[in-house]
Amino acid sequence: MAGGNHSTAPGFILLGYSSLTDLQGLLFLVIYVVILLGNGVLVLVTLLDSALHTPMYFFLRNLALVEMAYSSVTLPKMAANCLAGDGSISFTGCAAQMYFLLFLGGTECFLLAAMAYDRCVAVCNPLRYTLIVNREACAWLVAGSWLVNFPVHIGQTYLVFALPFCGSHEINHFFCDIPPVLELSCADTYRNKIAVCAALLLLVITPFLFIVSSYIKIAGAVLRMPSAQGRHKAFSTCSSHLTVVTLFYGSAMVAYLKPKTGESVDIDKLLSLLYTIVTPIFNPFIYSLRNKEVNVALRKILGGK
Repeated sequence: MAGGNHSTAPGFILLGYSSLTDLQGLLFLVIYVVILLGNGVLVLVTLLDSALHTPMYFFLRNLALVEMAYSSVTLPKMAANCLAGDGSISFTGCAAQMYFLLFLGGTECFLLAAMAYDRCVAVCNPLRYTLIVNREACAWLVAGSWLVNFPVHIGQTYLVFALPFCGSHEINHFFCDIPPVLELSCADTYRNKIAVCAALLLLVITPFLFIVSSYIKIAGAVLRMPSAQGRHKAFSTCSSHLTVVTLFYGSAMVAYLKPKTGESVDIDKLLSLLYTIVTPIFNPFIYSLRNKEVNVALRKILGGK
């Protein structure tokens, strides 16, 4: 990255680990294994059971893959740094970590929006559902979720690491996130902040508004249904997705929209950490515990009834 030309230091020091112990490092490792196992099982179940070869589970499988990749960007490095008592990360490593966090986080926003569209068509237009949300449409929605984010975040990451870092190289965080890295630059970061706001509007807020509008349509359709049984069935098909959306955006809002104060730097770091762990760890449990089809498929694969 271009930023390396402006700096005499070989990389950065992540200060988030200074107060952590070996035990917490092992905890990060355990959380990572749980995330891989939970989401990995979800991917396998939705692949192996032909009854789950539907658009909803196609999107869910991609979401689980994103969660596994997202966790792999931070948790192994965090565990290694804790156990080694060393928070160092190279310029290239920091840039790569930032890029993949942004890229995978943005992809998740679009996948959640695609899943909201799928549920909206299923509830509001059930007779034409298979025509509208066909295999080709699903493939385009998923490919679009990945491809839209790919170039934007290359630009974002380049803009950050093209800055000169001529002072401290100590990042007061657990991983390379844009705000704490920008604080270290000795140049004007106004252009970067504008780019961050533009990306946030396009890749985070726009999908969120689409999800909200989809659920307003779903709520209207459900309320117009004549039978209580029909209303319950329609709502139950959306409940798992709605729970994951609430967890994802809720933890992100708590982490990034909470007012920053000097006294709460450690709390801010922990909240950001929570954001990277909450959805990946709970996603498979939400979709297995609250979803009869996944439970049936899992029991079938495990040899149960």
